[in-house]
Amino acid sequence: MTSDDLPIGRRVARWRVRRSMTQQQLADRLRRSKSWVDKVERGVRALDRYSVIHEVAEVLRVDPEVLLGQQPQRTPVGALGGVDDIRAALARYDTPEATGQATEEARRQVGHAWLTYQHAHYAQLVRVLPGLLDVVQGVRAPELRVQTYRITSALLVKLGEADLGWLAADRAMAVAGDDPALAATAAVSVGQALRESGRDRLALAATLAAANRIRPQRSPGEWAVGGTLLLQAALAAAGSGEHRRADELTDRAAGVAANLRGYDDEHRTSFGPVAVDLARVLVAAQRGDADEAVRRHSTVVRREGWRRLPAEHRGAYLLDAARAYLQLGDLRGAARALVDADHVAPAEVRCRPLARTVIAEIARAQPAPAGVARLATVVGLTR
Repeated sequence: MTSDDLPIGRRVARWRVRRSMTQQQLADRLRRSKSWVDKVERGVRALDRYSVIHEVAEVLRVDPEVLLGQQPQRTPVGALGGVDDIRAALARYDTPEATGQATEEARRQVGHAWLTYQHAHYAQLVRVLPGLLDVVQGVRAPELRVQTYRITSALLVKLGEADLGWLAADRAMAVAGDDPALAATAAVSVGQALRESGRDRLALAATLAAANRIRPQRSPGEWAVGGTLLLQAALAAAGSGEHRRADELTDRAAGVAANLRGYDDEHRTSFGPVAVDLARVLVAAQRGDADEAVRRHSTVVRREGWRRLPAEHRGAYLLDAARAYLQLGDLRGAARALVDADHVAPAEVRCRPLARTVIAEIARAQPAPAGVARLATVVGLTR
């Protein structure tokens, strides 16, 4: 029997095993009983509602079409085609030591890669990263290697390769060594990769421990990293169902942001009061408080600080907001956020597997909200 011929429950079981999850772990992440998972996998209970299939697929980190036995269509942008080259670059260990001139060239390339990432030019970045990874492996300057691994991890997470992103983040942690600032920035990437792979409790532990190591004598830039870690911890806590703790961590981050004014963002965190408010929207949505989430969202996107955030940051948030609205059953709100994300950072919508699942869910409405039918065609969900 081929994988296409398998009942949907058997596909769920196969992907659960591939993700090294027990039935209980899958049940916990779905907020259902172990018995429910067992019945689904054995075919005793039908899995025939798309919203539930979407939920299971999200936890298992696959496209819903995979569980349905359909071949998922990739976006026409083509960014995913370079992931194997990045994987191969991460697997190379024989790069010769770089000269001083090569180190300066690497510094220039890393700066360009950051700008490419922040402008959400992912198709371009996926072509650049393999060569940059080769270059920085021979560089003595650990900050350049940490930054490159951070960029790599962030991109891989966006492209649905959270486990490979976790590997890149772990490389960043290893290179950072005893440098507290570098270790803290690497921990941000670790938290992002763990959250995207559904390991919220591990992400909470890692990011909170790193945040607590930031000391008062640190520079404003390092305090910004600490605030970013607190936001990552808050989102992980919300993902774990610890909503009160999520609020407490967000409040701590707000306290850090209130004391930062005009700092040089050398660690590329984009941390500040607006970043805190964006996290509050997502935390409110996680606990099911639709009124608060909508109110905060409509307020924060009108603030001046919102427009100063990098396109990547705004696009990623809007995609998360669309997913949050979808969880709250607000299809129109989800559609507006999705269309806005496509306007701000098209690659966020057209290159990310996560966006395709959100588009597919919204497009099922009859009629589909304005703009979403067009996006469904652009990413290959309809012809």
